[in-house]
Amino acid sequence: QVQLVESGGGSLQAGGSLRLSCAASGFTSTRYIMGWFRQTPGKAREGVAAIDTAGYTTYADSVKGRFTISRDKSKNTLYLQVNSLKPEDTAMYYCAAELYRCSPGLGTDDYTYWGLGTQVTVSS
Repeated sequence: QVQLVESGGGSLQAGGSLRLSCAASGFTSTRYIMGWFRQTPGKAREGVAAIDTAGYTTYADSVKGRFTISRDKSKNTLYLQVNSLKPEDTAMYYCAAELYRCSPGLGTDDYTYWGLGTQVTVSS
């Protein structure tokens, strides 16, 4: 059974940095995509960044140049380095995975498996 557990969220001031982590387990394929999404109350969940097993990445325009997605295969862990944080980055951040797939996407329909999220709060 696929399990995704996020960590690393917190409260900080604008301009700060965090590294979010997502510990993954239960994958039955060596071909998969993983992504980071975020959501604020009353708004739709939006894709932030995604990566596939070849290392190809894609980012939302709003985070390009500030966020970096990466993974450590040996630790089965996905990361999101978030720099130059803005108050509008405040959200619950979720990790997601889809097996047997290449070409990472940023749509929620692209993913079957989801973590419970980690909160990031940025104050001005």
